[in-house]
Amino acid sequence: MSMISLTAADGHRLSAWRAGPQNATRALVVVQEIFGVNHHMRNVCESFAAAGYAVIAPALFDRVGKGIELGYQAADVARGRELRGKINDGLTVLDILAAAAALPAGVKRGIVGYCWGGTVAWHGATRTSAFSAACGWYGGGIAAAKDEVARCPVQLHFGETDASIPMTDVAAIRAAQPGVDVHVYGGGHGFGCDERGSYVQADCELAQKRTLEFFAKNL
Repeated sequence: MSMISLTAADGHRLSAWRAGPQNATRALVVVQEIFGVNHHMRNVCESFAAAGYAVIAPALFDRVGKGIELGYQAADVARGRELRGKINDGLTVLDILAAAAALPAGVKRGIVGYCWGGTVAWHGATRTSAFSAACGWYGGGIAAAKDEVARCPVQLHFGETDASIPMTDVAAIRAAQPGVDVHVYGGGHGFGCDERGSYVQADCELAQKRTLEFFAKNL
């Protein structure tokens, strides 16, 4: 596990967290929340690495500032939303493609993302051909892009009490994407982050179990 440097197709240089065996037969791009590649996201990477995956988590905030890692207080949420609002979706696609290219050659690649990263993972499935499977946890922007065509199998996880993603959005996604594996849990936004007050251990563990099973099947 270490920080590495990537270069996107537009010449932008960004940092990324790398973990897991580099001789792995399966690989993942892990996409951050609106809090940067912080302590929690590095832990997420380590959990996938422990499951045998080569992992790279690109620092999407490097587009607006280097080394940004936020916590989970109200000011951090506001700052994260502000930063995310400054970054064009097309640029995040370039960054995840750079991360995918840095994974071990010749292995199947998946993408998994959380919060903002959940939406980015959906874009990875619909706007690129780089991934063999995509998984998004509580991606708030997926509903707005629900009519895009996925080029690989997709699994999505949402929280029933998520104040930022109403169940009407989830219903719209299900209607537009009958082939996508959609799961809903009792918790709210961020139920998978054990450093947030919204953490729900049972929901997180079930969603992670399903995520690992999904990638084991498709990668």
